[in-house]
Amino acid sequence: MPITTLPPDAFGDRFDLATLPLPRAAAGYAVQKLDTDKLLDSRSGELLPVRSPELQALFSSFDEAYAAASDWVEKHQIAADEHPLAIVPAAYDSELTRHILIYGVLCGQP
Repeated sequence: MPITTLPPDAFGDRFDLATLPLPRAAAGYAVQKLDTDKLLDSRSGELLPVRSPELQALFSSFDEAYAAASDWVEKHQIAADEHPLAIVPAAYDSELTRHILIYGVLCGQP
């Protein structure tokens, strides 16, 4: 059954990178699949590992990340309360040539 609307907090509470106390600077918002190191690629709409050289996972705003995550949920026809995605702060390390999950791999269950 296709999802047509998701609540504003469907992928976690809205946050502003500029005011979020982070252990390391973030370069943008990313959509993470919980329990994995996979992020949503902004070009293909697929989930790719952070070490994938093709990955372009940074979104410039929470709204852009939210829209991409919503599209992924719709495309995969997952119920709003069962999807495995969260919007997280992320960075890109040019020396390691990979994306960085600021909070590491987030778990789906506490």
